[in-house]
Parts: sequence; structure tokens; C-alpha cells
Amino acid sequence: MAESQTQSKEGNKELKSGPSAQIRMALFGLLLAVGIVWGGMKLFRSFSFVETDNAQIEGDVYPVIPRVPGKVADVRAKDNQVVAKGDTLIVLDPSDYQVRRDIAEAALMTAKSQAAAAEATELKLGADLHRSSNLQRQDVISKAELDAATAGATASSAQHAAAGNQVKLREAELKNAELQLSWTAITAPAAGRVSKKAVEPGQYVTPGQQLIAIVGSGDLWVVANFKETQLENMRPGQPVTISVDAWPGKEFKGHVESISAGTGARFTLLPPDNASGNFVKVTQRVPVKIVFDKRPAEPLAAGMNVIVEVKVK
Repeated sequence: MAESQTQSKEGNKELKSGPSAQIRMALFGLLLAVGIVWGGMKLFRSFSFVETDNAQIEGDVYPVIPRVPGKVADVRAKDNQVVAKGDTLIVLDPSDYQVRRDIAEAALMTAKSQAAAAEATELKLGADLHRSSNLQRQDVISKAELDAATAGATASSAQHAAAGNQVKLREAELKNAELQLSWTAITAPAAGRVSKKAVEPGQYVTPGQQLIAIVGSGDLWVVANFKETQLENMRPGQPVTISVDAWPGKEFKGHVESISAGTGARFTLLPPDNASGNFVKVTQRVPVKIVFDKRPAEPLAAGMNVIVEVKVK
């Protein structure tokens, strides 16, 4: 009786353990198959694609700088404002430059008056010389008197020419004064969006000082820094898939436009010099410019992180 009960329990255990073992084996087999397929796909893609997340969106950035010194009278630009090329962003106090313009205008008028007087004198002395020449031929006046008239006419011609040059000089000075006055209105060098505004009314600015940066509204592109070991099969024109961190799940299409002629380290402030000190081999990164096939509708911004995948085969 006891033996039959024991056999019955063992039979029940086999019935219970049999299906569960089969399920575990099936699950293991399924996971193994998935792993093999996934690994195979990864291996295949490794031969056909190269990928890097060391990439950012780039765009044209235009500095807004004054060309003349002065006190800021008005700042019309606001942070992140969209502007068109030629829009007035900053106005400097024009008072000093208006005075310079007025002085230049007065100097030009004076020079024109002097030139007119010199021209009249030249005409008079020229006529006197003509009469003196006739009189000398008739022996009415001496040769010395004719020489004096000739010298006077020659001097008046020189004075007239000098007065004309003065007029040209004063005209150039007036143009320069008007140009400097126009520079007191600082305009946008290109269409785009105001960024990095560092100017306020009352501030004194000097030429070359960056006051605002304009991020251009034109084309954006991607600069991807690939390892030098990834460039063997990379060529301009190859298709690229671009994933932007700010837009997860969305892919943009582009292509390789160009590959830099130097590594990123070569253009640093202190490039490495392997001829001095201890040499340590470091895999270098080479910038690759990638352009979008179609301008994205999404508001992408320069500096955003992206992941790029280039189809090299």
C-alpha cells in the first residue's frame, strides 16, 4: 500500500515538472533566438553603418559689434527675438557724430568758396597775362612786367588746383562723418534670432566689442566627430540618419557633405606635439559635416546633441 502511494506521488511530480521544464526550455530557446537575431543584426549593421553620439547641430552665428565708440542710448533687441537683416538693434548717442558732420559740412562750404575765389583770380590773372603779352609785343611794357604777369597767372592756377583738392578732401571728410553717424545705429548683419545679449542702455561700448550674437535662420547642419578608425569607408554623399535628443523617436535624413582635413585636436589652442615628451597614442576624432536633405520643420537649435548613423556600404 505504501509502495503504491509512493509511486503515485512520484508520478504526480513527473507530471508537474514535465510541462514547466518544457516551458523553461522554450523560453530559453526563444531568448537565445532573439539574442542571435539581435546580435546578427548588430553585426550586420556594424559592417554597413558607422555611428557616433559625439555630434551637435551647428548654424551660422553672427556677432553684432559697434564700429564706432559711444554711449548706448537705446537697446531695441530682446532675448530670443526674431530679426530680419538690417533691423536696428542698438542705437548709440549720435550727438558727437552729428557735431562732427556739421563741422565737416561747414568746412566743405568754406573750401568751395575758396575754390570759387581761386578760380576767379585765375581767370583775371589769365586775362591780364593775355593783355600783357599783346602789350609786350608792341613794346608798350617791358619784358620784366610780362614775366611778373606770367608768374602771377601761374601762381593763381596752382592756387586754384590746390583749392580744388581741398574741396575733394572736405567732401571725403564729410562722407566719413556721415558714415560714422550712420554707424551709431547698429543693425542686424543677417536674419535670425537674438542670443547672448550683453548690452544695456547707458553702457559705453568700443569697436570690436561683441554686444549680441545672432543665430542665423538659414540652413542648419550637423558636425559629427567620428573616430579616425571609423572613416575607412566614409565618403561625401553617403546617406545619414540623424536622431535629435530633443525629439526622441523622430529621425531626420541627411547626407555627408565633407570630411575635415584635420582632426579636432589639431585646431585646439595648444595642439599636441608628439615629437616632444612622452608619446601616448590616442584615437583622434575627425569632424564630418552632415547636411539635412530637407529643412526640418521642428525648431532645432544650434548646439543640440544628436546621434548620427552613416550608411557606408
